[in-house]
Amino acid sequence: MKTEQNATVGALIKTTLVDFPGRVASAVFLTGCNLRCPYCYNGALVFNTESPENLATFQQIVAHLQKRKTVLSGFVISGGEALLHPATPELIKAAKSLGYAVKLDTNGTLPEKLSALIHEPSTRPDFIAMDIKTSPSRYAELLPSGAKQQQEAFSARLKESIALISASYTAENREWRTVLVPPLVQEADIESIVQLLPADASWQFAHFRAENCLDPSYNDITPYTESEEKHLVEKARALIAGATLR
Repeated sequence: MKTEQNATVGALIKTTLVDFPGRVASAVFLTGCNLRCPYCYNGALVFNTESPENLATFQQIVAHLQKRKTVLSGFVISGGEALLHPATPELIKAAKSLGYAVKLDTNGTLPEKLSALIHEPSTRPDFIAMDIKTSPSRYAELLPSGAKQQQEAFSARLKESIALISASYTAENREWRTVLVPPLVQEADIESIVQLLPADASWQFAHFRAENCLDPSYNDITPYTESEEKHLVEKARALIAGATLR
């Protein structure tokens, strides 16, 4: 389905130095998501309730990329969940036609859509970052209430996406990301995730921010201390040398 040029698609970050490793980039955060991570702070994007004046149209995004192509070298497509949005393939094509390297952020629950992008040269991202929220066996805690019975299917999809990314990209063009949320990422979860990743994985850990959480009760959760974070990351690094606290 072709995206209308004047249809709003997401929040545009005109310049970012932190979202695409090694590149000065622009990023778009698309609306819509199939997960309900309780610590997510992008609720307006997840539920597609963001005010239209805070969103950019497809046409505005492409015009920005055209205007800034002598300054920027990367374009990041994130979310929400980017693979759910119909504009994603067209955004990749438009950015690549302008000479941009494209990075895709995904939660890894839609391996069929991911595979379709990867295996079509015009839509193949140059870099993929996949979130791993917790142990695959705990994803029912992240699903909308009506989808919790699909836990087993989501676990299988995560593993399929990890295998697909591992096989399709070299180590410098892929990464996995985990937010250190105390209830969701504990030692046992680290051990579970380690079993899924290739030995040469870049595994980027991030701090948990207890603010504006999708589940208000998570605003009252005390983040891990510096020493607790260090312990968890060192546990991961014992088997995955590329595990790092970003």
